[in-house]
Amino acid sequence: MQTVTSESESGAKARAGAAEARIRTMLAMDAIDVPSLGRWLDGLDEGSRVAATVSMAPREQARLFDAAQGARALSLDHFVPPGVSPFETVRHAGKNSIKLVSRFEKRFCRPEPGAMVLWGYNESPWAVQRVAGPGYFVCYGIGGGEALIDYCEVPPAKPNGWPAVASNSVGITKYIFGGTQDTMRGISAHVSIGRASRAGQWMDNWFVLCRRSPKAG
Repeated sequence: MQTVTSESESGAKARAGAAEARIRTMLAMDAIDVPSLGRWLDGLDEGSRVAATVSMAPREQARLFDAAQGARALSLDHFVPPGVSPFETVRHAGKNSIKLVSRFEKRFCRPEPGAMVLWGYNESPWAVQRVAGPGYFVCYGIGGGEALIDYCEVPPAKPNGWPAVASNSVGITKYIFGGTQDTMRGISAHVSIGRASRAGQWMDNWFVLCRRSPKAG
């Protein structure tokens, strides 16, 4: 049993490594072919797709965000698919362009069937979240087939198991999330790319998300 498990883990690591190498090549092209990239990502198993997504370097994220404009319309169903129950958590593995602490998750829920606004927060390593707070947000569609993750508003409630809802306008949190909005663009059925802005001005802060299946650990 241990041998079978070891072989399975070894195969998963090999596939993830190959996916990371392949995405390097695709993102190094003079013009990134977003539709082809999206189809390739959707054809991967979940572990390889997450590994490829979170391997993106800051410069690659910046180039991909620009290339993704108008490439794939993004709706709220991307973040919380149809059929997911109200208040059920949907996790998106994330990688941002901040080198010090780049790995995180954004967790979303739909508060009621057909809701046009999603609720969510940022799940970060304990030491980071203790200082920065959960970074609660709402998410809604905007023009041009894009979505906005908006930290200027926080949800009025939350699912069980999420941290306490906190304002983004007080303490250290206001310097991190206060007044911030993330413009999201679609890459594939599972992957999206975002860039932060504050007071209507772009910030040099990009991030990429990959939606996990509900059963993923």
